[in-house]
Amino acid sequence: MRALHRAFDFLGQHATLFLAGGVLLGLLLPPLASFLRPMLIPALLVPLIIALVRLDWGALAAYARRPFLVALITVGLLLVSPALVWFVLKAFNLPPSLAQGLTLMAAASPIVSCAAISLILGLDAALAVVVIVVTTALMPFTLPTVALSLLGLALDIDLPTFMLRLVLMVGGAFAAALLLRRMVPRSTLEANARMLDGASVATLVLFALAIMDGVTAVALARPGYVVLVTLAAFFANIALQCVGTLAASRLGMRSAITVGLMTGNCNMGLVMVALADKAEFDVIVFFAMAQIPMYMLPALLQPIYRRLLAAG
Repeated sequence: MRALHRAFDFLGQHATLFLAGGVLLGLLLPPLASFLRPMLIPALLVPLIIALVRLDWGALAAYARRPFLVALITVGLLLVSPALVWFVLKAFNLPPSLAQGLTLMAAASPIVSCAAISLILGLDAALAVVVIVVTTALMPFTLPTVALSLLGLALDIDLPTFMLRLVLMVGGAFAAALLLRRMVPRSTLEANARMLDGASVATLVLFALAIMDGVTAVALARPGYVVLVTLAAFFANIALQCVGTLAASRLGMRSAITVGLMTGNCNMGLVMVALADKAEFDVIVFFAMAQIPMYMLPALLQPIYRRLLAAG
């Protein structure tokens, strides 16, 4: 037990490096990625549960009492962001599938793990949780509108099934966190904060490994396109983070960086569910390769986050 405690503590101390390494390991070891594929959903939810367990729920309630702010951020993430990306991409001669993928990426809600990453980076995790829940719930309604108006894509989303899955996932995470908070004293949670960060990182790495299933074969077969979409994903992620941070600068640097993090790191897994068999294969390739910057950039940008937080 002590060895496990020390291992998780070590993961917590080097969280961003392990996140970056996890996604690369999934590319280098395809059989491991394939083996861990069934862990996708558990590895997605555990970091959210840990973040909810550690959060001050009073801060969640405080943001719930600021509906205009949450609504403004939601509109920015789900509507303004894809419109801006679509407008900018008109100036570039990109493959249609890549332009489509970038626009759909910007139209997605933030990845669920933004809450855990915000907590690890010392950002406003309470704001991240509230916005993630709201945008994820609304995305089935906004995504078809964005896809049709900007890209001419007609998305047939099974709303009842989609919403039921979201309720079970997000509601289950809140229920599990509430149960754990009642069972474990707050002092114990605070004393083991680094270990909990490590447990969160471990499950995020599992997700990074599992999401790479099948990607290595595509990278070997079409290296040119894969390099192009990966570079585009890095650029888009960083650019959207900058835009989101600047747009939310009046909230204070900590909250502004959190909004930027959510703007650049989008839940393309949900978009893939919505597209079903309608997505071109090249768009799916972009969604897969876009996972790489989402896992590597927290490590690469951490010094910048720290400087901005110190200056703000």
